[in-house]
Amino acid sequence: MACGRLGPDLDQVVAIQVKVPDSLEELDTLRPHGVALDGRGDSVPATILWATFDPALLTVVNDTSGVMVARAGSATPARIQARVGDLPSNPIAIRMLAAADTVFAAGPARDSVSLAAKPDSLSDSLKVRLQDTTATGPVDLSGRPIAFALTVYPGPGGGANVALVTSDTARAPVASDTVTTATGLAAPPPDSAVVTAAARRAIGTAVPGSPITFVVRFLP
Repeated sequence: MACGRLGPDLDQVVAIQVKVPDSLEELDTLRPHGVALDGRGDSVPATILWATFDPALLTVVNDTSGVMVARAGSATPARIQARVGDLPSNPIAIRMLAAADTVFAAGPARDSVSLAAKPDSLSDSLKVRLQDTTATGPVDLSGRPIAFALTVYPGPGGGANVALVTSDTARAPVASDTVTTATGLAAPPPDSAVVTAAARRAIGTAVPGSPITFVVRFLP
């Protein structure tokens, strides 16, 4: 008669550790990263297969590399899953962001500032609106980066007295700035300043309407 002791197989894959971004923009590419872990918590070589529960939002390009392409923005997250053999990961939710298809000036593109009235006067806000056009009408997109760049005429000496600021209390001089608000501000003098505002999609292409040009004149 023989007796033995049964125990867990610590060499088998017991978990899949997955790393993905929390959001994805329409037409952008998802490249998830997964690691198979054994019963000791160590990474082990294994073939990881990837799938999506929401093919209307994500297209799987390659199920072994996990490459997927976002098909559309959605208020509902898309869910993906990794699998090693019969072991699945928990579903992972990814926010699906709409891609902007237009950007335009939401206020005057020309302004003037009187230096006699107040030497450190700010121009009016340089307002930009970023939108996605849908079947029910345009939708404003918030929290997306807008890149503002400043050129001063005449330069370069006059440029020392001009700054891009994101509020009337932020006065650190810079020649360019990227903000996630809808407003940029310019501060005097010399003769004039040209500010361009541009937006790009996640895939790197310029949003139609970019760049927007603002001109601020500084009056004596």
